[in-house]
Amino acid sequence: MKKVFLLILFVVSFVNGQQQTITPTVTPNPFERNQSITITIQGSQINESTWGVTGNALYLWAWMQDANGNALGDCPSNGTWANSSETNRLTYNSASDIYTITFVPQTFFNNTVFGKMGFLVKAKDGSGDKKTNDNIFNVGAFQLTLSSPLENSITIISSNTNASVVASNTGGNAIYTLKSNGVTVSGPTTTSFFTAGPLVSQNTIFTLECTQGSTTITKKFTYLFNPGTISTALPSGMLDGINYNTTDATKATIVLNAPYKDFVYVAGSFNNWTPTSSYAMKKDPITGKFWLEITGLIPGEVYTYQYWVCDQTNRPANSPAVVKTADPFSTLVLSPYDDPEIQALGVYPNLPQYPSGQEREVTVLQTGPNAWWNYNWSAATTNFVKPKKKDLVIYEVLVRDFDANRTYQDLINKMDYFVNLKINTIQLMPVMEFEGNLSWGYNTVFHMAPDKRYGPPNKLKEFIDLCHQNGIAVILDVALNHVYGRSPLERMWMLDTDNDGWANNTGYRVSSENPYINQEAMHSYSVGSDLNHFREPDNLTNTYSVRTIQTWIQDYKIDGFRWDLTKGFTNSCPPNVTGGQEACTNGYQSDRVAKLKWYADKQWEFDPNFLIIFEHLGTGGSYNEELEWANYLRSGNNKGILQWRKMTDPYTNVLKGGFGDITAVADVTNRFVGYAESHDEERVVYKAFNETGQTQGNLNKILERLPAMGAIHLLVPGPKMIWHFGELGWDKSLWTCNGGNVSYSNPDCKLDTKPQPQWTENWLENSSRLNVYNSWAKMIDLKKTEDVFENGEYSWNLNVLGSPRLDIWTSNTPTSSLSYVFVRTNFSDSAYTTPGGFPYVGTWYNLMDNSTITVTSTTQNISIEPGGYRIYGNQPSSLSNNNFDFVSNLSLTPNPANNYFTLNEEIEKAEIYSITGQLVKTFQNINTVEYQFNIEDLKSGVYLVKTFDANAQTKTIKLIKR
Repeated sequence: MKKVFLLILFVVSFVNGQQQTITPTVTPNPFERNQSITITIQGSQINESTWGVTGNALYLWAWMQDANGNALGDCPSNGTWANSSETNRLTYNSASDIYTITFVPQTFFNNTVFGKMGFLVKAKDGSGDKKTNDNIFNVGAFQLTLSSPLENSITIISSNTNASVVASNTGGNAIYTLKSNGVTVSGPTTTSFFTAGPLVSQNTIFTLECTQGSTTITKKFTYLFNPGTISTALPSGMLDGINYNTTDATKATIVLNAPYKDFVYVAGSFNNWTPTSSYAMKKDPITGKFWLEITGLIPGEVYTYQYWVCDQTNRPANSPAVVKTADPFSTLVLSPYDDPEIQALGVYPNLPQYPSGQEREVTVLQTGPNAWWNYNWSAATTNFVKPKKKDLVIYEVLVRDFDANRTYQDLINKMDYFVNLKINTIQLMPVMEFEGNLSWGYNTVFHMAPDKRYGPPNKLKEFIDLCHQNGIAVILDVALNHVYGRSPLERMWMLDTDNDGWANNTGYRVSSENPYINQEAMHSYSVGSDLNHFREPDNLTNTYSVRTIQTWIQDYKIDGFRWDLTKGFTNSCPPNVTGGQEACTNGYQSDRVAKLKWYADKQWEFDPNFLIIFEHLGTGGSYNEELEWANYLRSGNNKGILQWRKMTDPYTNVLKGGFGDITAVADVTNRFVGYAESHDEERVVYKAFNETGQTQGNLNKILERLPAMGAIHLLVPGPKMIWHFGELGWDKSLWTCNGGNVSYSNPDCKLDTKPQPQWTENWLENSSRLNVYNSWAKMIDLKKTEDVFENGEYSWNLNVLGSPRLDIWTSNTPTSSLSYVFVRTNFSDSAYTTPGGFPYVGTWYNLMDNSTITVTSTTQNISIEPGGYRIYGNQPSSLSNNNFDFVSNLSLTPNPANNYFTLNEEIEKAEIYSITGQLVKTFQNINTVEYQFNIEDLKSGVYLVKTFDANAQTKTIKLIKR
C-alpha cells in the first residue's frame, strides 16, 4: 500500500528530494506471523540531518495488506504522521551504525490474517516528506513470484497476442489456475513452476491463483487493446466531468480533456471494472476531448468509475504508458486510503464502499431524484442577502479543530454559539477533498469534492443553509494555487521513474506536456505541485478553476472565497529569475494582477455580490497590487476585492501594556480584513502570557484586558476577522503538539490537531472567559447595527502608552441619533484618571450598558479601572430599545427540542420567528399549561419564540430546534 501523507505547508518552501531510499533486511525471511522478527536498517542509508532529527529518533510506520496486496489497515501503534508513537521507535546501535526493531507481527499488528507487511522509516513528525521509501515483505513461507508479466502491469497491444505467463512458488507444489476476465483458461495445474500462453483477443484482466494448503495467493495483470482514435463529435453543451441527462436518468455522459494522450478507457462498477471495446472513449475532432455516454444506469444506484489514460505516441521518458485515475472534475470520490477510517468513525453514514480489488481514488456517479447531490434549500438561502463588505465580522473556523467529532454536525450543533456571538460571516478553512483525514485542507486533490471526513456533502449544505437561516454568510478558503500527488491533474502527466505508480519524489514530478502544472514552481512559496494559470491558448487550469468556482456557488450556495497563497498566481518568478525568486514574488507582477482580476470577474458573473478575499499580505510592489485589487471596479458596497491585514504583534503589544501601532487594522478602501489572530499566526493570549510585559504569566489579567482589545479592534470601521475561540481567550499555542507540548521545529506542530478545552472545560461557565465572549458579542452587534460604524469617519490617538483611543463619527455636533462614538482604554495595572476629551458637553452614554454621564466640560475627568475601557456615545444604542415586557418565571422545555416544546405557564398566543426576523409559525387559543407546541416541520436551527399572556405582556425566548 503506497502511503501518501500530508505535506501541508503554508508559506514555507517545499523542498523536493527529502525522501530517502533504504534497503532493509528482515530476519528471518520468509517468516510467519507468530515468529519474532527483526528489521534492520543501515544508518548510512539515512541522512538524519535532512529531516532535522536529533538523538537518532527514527520511527517505523507500518501497515498491513492481504496476500494480494489489498489494504488491511495501519499498525495500531503508529501514532499520527506528525507524532509517531514511542512504541515504534527504532533502537540505534552506534558501534555498528544500524537501526533495529524487533516484534512478533501478529501481536504488533493485532491481526492474524494479513499476508503482506509494509513499512517505511520516518522522523517523529513526518510532515514535509521526512520519510523513506515504502518496503513490502510477504508473510509466510509460502510465496508466489510472477516473473512475466509483472504483477499489476498493463500491457498495451494492437492485435491478437499470446500472453507469456511465467510464475513460481516456494514451499513445494501448489495448484495454479489462470483466469481471463473471471473465466478459467489454464489449470488447475499442480506444480511449483507455471507457464502459460493464452491468446488475448480483447481487453483482459488475468488473475493467477496459486493455492497451497488453505492459503491462496492471487496475482493480477492486464492486457489492453489500443482501439485507435474513435473520432466522434462531442454533443453540444457537454462540460468536463459528469453530465447528468436531465430527461433520462438511465444515462450520463462523462468528458475528459487529456491532451497528448492516445486513448482512454472507462472502467467502473457498470462494467465490472473490465472495460470492453465499447468503453473506449470517443474523441472530439475539434476540441480533442475524450467522451463517452454511459447507458443502462439504474436511478438511485451508486456507481463508481475511473479513467485508464493511455499513452504510446511520443511518450516522455519515465512517463507511464497507463495511468488509472479518478475524474479531475469529481464532486465525490472514494479513497482506499482514507475511507476505512471514515467508515470506522461513523462520521459519514452510508458511505458507499470502495470497490474491492481496485486502486487509487474512484469517482462516484449517481442519477435520479434521490442522488447524493440533491438538496432542498430553504427560502433563507435562495433569498439570502450578504452582509456589506465593510460590515463583515468573519469567524474563521477549522472544522477539524472546532469540536471533538471534527464534523459539520459539530458546527450545526453549535449554531447558537455563532448566533449569540453576533458574527455575520463564517469562513471555513479548506473542506475540499484533501490527502489524509486530518488536515488543514491546503493539500487539496479534488477541488470540487467536499472531504468526507467532516461528513456527507448534504451535511455541509445543511450547515450552509442553517447559517443563512440565521443571517450568517459562509466563505470557503480555497487553495487553487497547487495540487497534491493523488490529483488527476498531476497523475495523468506524472513522471514515475521507480514505477511505483506515483510521481517522483526527486526531480521533476510531471512532464513538460502537463497542461495544468509547472515543472518548477514559478514563485518562492511553493507547496505541492504549482498550477500553471497561464498556459495558452488552451488554458485548462483556468477551466478547472472556473468550474470549481461555479460548483461551490451553484451547488453549495456559498457566499465567498478566501483565495489562499495568491502570491503564487504568477509565472514570472522562476527559481533562476534575476534578482532572486523571493524578491520577484514580493514585487509587482502584472500577470498576477490581471489573472486574479479575471478570476474575480468570473466569480461576479456567477454571483454579482460574491465576497472575494485574497490572502496576499503584500509588501512593496505586491502591496500596490492589493490596493489595485481593493479598488477594482469598486462602487459603493459592490465589487472591490478584500485583502487580509495581519495585526498580531501590534495587538499583542497593546495587550501587554506596551506600544502597538494598530492603526493599519483598517483602510480607507474598506477592503482590508483586519485581524489580531488567524490560522497562521500565534495566539495573542499565548504571546501575551509568555513574552516580556505586564501580562507575562498572568492569564487572569490578559482575560481582563481582552474586552478592551476587542473595543479597539471590532469597532474600527471596515471588515474584521476572529480566529476561532479568540473570543474565549484561547491560551494554547498554535504550535501545540498532539502530546500537549509546544514545538516550533523538529517537530513543527503547527498543523497538529488541537485539544478542545473550550468545551471539555466548559469555558462558557468561566466568568472571565464568558465576559470576553459577551463583551465582543455586544461590540459586534453595535458594529453591525449602528450607522456610525458603517458610514463614520474615524481617527486614532496612540500618544498615551497603554491607553489607545479610537474616535468614530458621522457628525461633530450634537444630533438626535448616535453619531459620535469614542473608545478610551486602560491597558495598565493602575486606575487611569484623565480628561475625557468629549467632543461636546451634554449627556453621554456608555454603549455597553447605556448608563449615562453628564458632561459639563469637554475636559471633564473620567476614571478607568486597570484593564478596563469605555465606549461613549452621544446617544444610547438602539440595541437597548427592546420593546418586550417580560413575563416573570416563564420558561420553555425541552431546549434544545426535537419535535415539540412546552411552557410552564399559560399563554394566549405564541409566535415563532427565524433569527432573521421572519414569522414562521403561530399558535393561538392555548388554554392549558400542558400544551405541546409542535415544531416537527421546522428545520434545525435557532428561533425566537415570542409569547403573549392574557394581559398582552410579551416575552421572547430563544429556542434551539435539533
